[in-house]
This record gives sequence, C-alpha cells and structure tokens, in this order.
Amino acid sequence: MIKKLLIGSLVIGLNAQEIITSKLEVFDIYESSRRTIYENKSHFEAPNWSKDGKYLIFNQKGYLYKINFNSSPPKLIDTNFATRCNNDHGISPLGDMLVISHAEKESNLSLIYTLPIIGGKPNLITKKGPSYWHGWSPDGKFLSYCAERNNNYDVYVIPTIGGEEIRLTDSPGLDDGPDYSPDGKYIYFNSVRSGKMKIWRMNNDGSNQQQVTFDKYNDWFPHPSPDGKWIVFLSYIDKVDPGDHPPFKRVMLRMFSTLDTKPVILTKLFGGQGTINVPSWSPDSKKIAFVSYELNNTILE
Repeated sequence: MIKKLLIGSLVIGLNAQEIITSKLEVFDIYESSRRTIYENKSHFEAPNWSKDGKYLIFNQKGYLYKINFNSSPPKLIDTNFATRCNNDHGISPLGDMLVISHAEKESNLSLIYTLPIIGGKPNLITKKGPSYWHGWSPDGKFLSYCAERNNNYDVYVIPTIGGEEIRLTDSPGLDDGPDYSPDGKYIYFNSVRSGKMKIWRMNNDGSNQQQVTFDKYNDWFPHPSPDGKWIVFLSYIDKVDPGDHPPFKRVMLRMFSTLDTKPVILTKLFGGQGTINVPSWSPDSKKIAFVSYELNNTILE
C-alpha cells in the first residue's frame, strides 16, 4: 500500500518515477477513440497542442518538453533560469511565444513569464505571486490567470507586455482555470461559489458571471475549442473536496456544446491534476490531448 501523502502534482517523500506511468494521449471527438502518443515511467503533465498541429508541449520535473507525432523522443525546451515550471503553460495565438508559470526559489511562489516558442530567457509578466497562467486572449493582448491575493484565489488578467493586473472575480473561495473563447468575448472558468466546483462563464471584463454546469460532479479546467463549438473539461468521479483537484483519481473528460451546454462523457481515465490543466485542442477542433496515469505495481513500506 502506498502510505505517502499526495499533494497537487507533487508526490511527497517519493520519486514519482517509482510509482506511476504517465501516458500522453489524444482523443478524437468525432471517432470517440483514444490513441497513446508517448508514455514513460515518470511523472509528466498538461499538454499544449502547437498551432501548426505538428507537436505537443508538456511539463516534466520543472522543465518543458516538445514531442512530435513521428515517434521521436521528447526534446527539452530551453527555458534558461526557469527550471521549476508547473503545469500552467501555453502557446500564443500566433504560435510564436510560450507562457510559463515558474516558482521562484527564494519565495517558492509561481510567477508568469513569456519567452520565444523555440526557447530563450523568460520575461517576467506578473510581479505578484502566486500566479498561475490559464488563457491567452485571441488578439494576443492579455493573459488570464488564477492568483492568490489576500488569502483568496480569483481570476485576473494582465497585458501580455506586463503592467497592472485586473481582478475579474471577487467571490469567496476558489475561482480558477480561466480560458478565453476563440472570439475573445468570454472567459470560461471554474468556481466553487455554489458549493460544488462548477464551470462558469463571464464577459471578458468580468461582468455577467453565470454558472454553466449544474450536476453532481466537481468540474475543472474548461477549454473552448478553436472553432467555438465545444467546451471540454475535467470532472471527478471520485469524491474530492470541491476546492481541490488532486492527481491519481477516477475522472472523466466531458464536453458540452456552446449552444445547449448539456455535458456528454468523452472518456473515463485515471488522472486529475495534470490531465488537462491547460488548452490542448488540436487546431482543427477535432482532437484533444491529455495525460492519464497508471499506478505501477510497486510496494512501498
């Protein structure tokens, strides 16, 4: 039996390589099929799909890696001093820049940076932490993120070039996972304000906040498809605290049409934190990249 404590995407007291196999998978929403792209007996998370559709980016042990669809091994992306990257990273609308969330060694607080897609020295965007990136506006001008300020987690936006952050939510409890609709008019996010963690939508200035999902599950990380037709998100089958998104749980990927918002199940898997934290739609809106996990048969004292 595993007797160590699992917190977030970290395995406290253990080398994650000893207990899990991570699988980078693709789900085709029209064929209802899953395909494994890459697997490794090590912990990795959160794929982004490149704008040209040719490769995926994921994080592993503080670094970012790029993997093509031709079975070649993953390649390390140069992030210079940023070697404590978490699973909140993404690609700009033009496909020329990366955004990362990197924890400073001194404060251990996550801050948001941008850098060239090919790698390079990151440029600091948020001066306050912790800040966790989740969305890039379609016009490239703003970043949306979750941040803790005054002991409360809310949704913020900030100019891509840096500047003053703008708070969009002020509800008690956790508001997280903000991602822009492809027309830039809306931001989808998840909020615990109604008792369960549910999907919400608001205008891009924070006005008109409305709950979108209403059933018994705790729902996280809504991601609009590039064509604007669908929202994919993660739902916990296992019972969890509404304000927590632990790893290594029974979960499912679900999706609803932006026309009727009625969720349908795409697939069930073992995952949670790290599965689909960030935008991972294919450019043609036909497929979704995600990470699933398997516990290895390792007996730990």
